[in-house]
Formats: sequence, structure tokens, C-alpha cells
Amino acid sequence: MNNYMVVCTFKEGTVMSDVYDAVAAEQAKASELESEGKIGSIYLATLTRGTVFIETFAESEEGATVIVESLPMAAWWDIDVFPLSAPGKPGAAS
Repeated sequence: MNNYMVVCTFKEGTVMSDVYDAVAAEQAKASELESEGKIGSIYLATLTRGTVFIETFAESEEGATVIVESLPMAAWWDIDVFPLSAPGKPGAAS
């Protein structure tokens, strides 16, 4: 299993009242994915930045994308997936 940080930004033109209506469903699905070991921490940037960061555990970037796309709010997001790795030791060749 690999770790990914999925960066989700709200698409231009998103009606935030629609997003707020989906909060309960989003929280329920996020809890389900967390209990299945598919996601970890979720961080919200300020509303003006319109960005959500989701720690995701999957076999591939495609798998991480599928996990995040299963969240109700994904309908309003542009999704970018970043593989994570532990920092290297100082002085070690990359």
C-alpha cells in the first residue's frame, strides 16, 4: 500500500450552498473510507483557497483517484494526486 496526498480544488463556478448540502453525506462516506483504511487525515484550507487535502492509501495513483472520486464532494473538485515518501537522509544520493 502506498501513501498519497490528494489535493482537491473546487471547480470554478461551484455553488457552495450545494456543497454545504452534501456535508452530511461527505462525512459519512469519509468515515466509511477511514474505517476501511483507505483515507487518513483530511485538511481544509480556508474557503477563499477552496482546497481540500486528503491523505489516501492505495496501490496506485489511479487507485487513490478512485477512492477520492467516491466522495460526494468530488463532483465539484479538480483532483491532483501526489505520491508521498519519507524524507531522505541528509547527504544521501536520491
